[in-house]
Amino acid sequence: MDGSPWPEILPPAPPPRTLGQCRDGDKLRSVAGIDPKDQLKELGSTLGGIEQVLDLDAMRRDIAELREQSADPDLWNDQERAQGVTRRLSYLESELGRVETLRQRLDDVATLYEMADEMDDAETRTEADEELASLHKAVQQLEVRTLMSGEYDAREALVTINAQAGGVDAADWAEQLQRMYLRWAERHGYPTEVYETSYAEEAGIKSTTFTVKAPYAYGTLRGEHGTHRLVRISPFDSQARRQTSFAGLDVVPVVEQSDHVDIDESELRIDVYRSSGPGGQGVNTTDSAVRITHLPSGIVVSCQNERSQLQNKATAMNVLQAKLLERKRQEEADKMSALRGEGTSSWGTQIRNYVLHPYQIVKDLRTGVEAGNPTAVLDGDLDEFIEAEIRWMRQQEAGTG
Repeated sequence: MDGSPWPEILPPAPPPRTLGQCRDGDKLRSVAGIDPKDQLKELGSTLGGIEQVLDLDAMRRDIAELREQSADPDLWNDQERAQGVTRRLSYLESELGRVETLRQRLDDVATLYEMADEMDDAETRTEADEELASLHKAVQQLEVRTLMSGEYDAREALVTINAQAGGVDAADWAEQLQRMYLRWAERHGYPTEVYETSYAEEAGIKSTTFTVKAPYAYGTLRGEHGTHRLVRISPFDSQARRQTSFAGLDVVPVVEQSDHVDIDESELRIDVYRSSGPGGQGVNTTDSAVRITHLPSGIVVSCQNERSQLQNKATAMNVLQAKLLERKRQEEADKMSALRGEGTSSWGTQIRNYVLHPYQIVKDLRTGVEAGNPTAVLDGDLDEFIEAEIRWMRQQEAGTG
């Protein structure tokens, strides 16, 4: 018996898979029987298109300019600007290096096939086949980056997770999701900063807000917005019943100085309180944590990661601005859809199932992508899901553009 107040509807068990069977979102399509020369030609063409979209010459100019800025000894007088410059420089150098390395690998594998043909060497041909398969995957991953062309896609991401239906299991599930996304960011070398975590009494968290400080973090993660559903045997149920738990994920772009969001101070309620840890334990001895409620919209934001109340208030105001900016953007998009006579598309509904019992599977309800190892997914192995949903969102937007 499920302990959830929601009706129990399990996704169907996955059918048995046969060797070589691939799903549409898998990126693992067999290339058997296709001439390697044709594959290399196609990959070269795809990579050429990526190079055009990314504009490597402009990227090199930006790198040179940022290197010049980073060499200025006065740059670090403004810590926030300095960190932005160094993060942007590191990202561009990494992206350029990634493209240049792929182009070199493409040339090298062509040479490897020539050597295999000249020497009639099966071992060299096998090595070339393996490298070609690896290149297919790497080029497809890079191609996803070119699909992120939305107005705010290049921004850093502000992520909020809230426990929903499911009681203590939902609070525990929200904490697992927080760890999953922080581990995903860590795998990619993206810096993160947790602004606020509200701990539940028994276990887990009620909510958390953190940033992923990397270019295109918003464009990468915005498809994760929605409700995530966990089905498992509850570790908190003495009768070991199956429990369904829900947690909501909200992803918005971080605001920049060029953004304009009017906030009337008279429409704000500002509360200060003592930062708390797991089980409600006090972390700070002073009332330095800040909670801001925007009365017209009902949006509530908090920050408790700094010792200073003023710093926490400034950070909380930035979070509020980001949420209001996204609200304004969504209202404008809904208005345009209404004028075109279209239904509004929302990704803020249930998007993914994580089933740990009676079988193990993670399945995205939009793209159909699935994984049979939930442990790896919950440890941050999300790239296949994220890449598929970026392609899916681009198709949805192209269909309503």
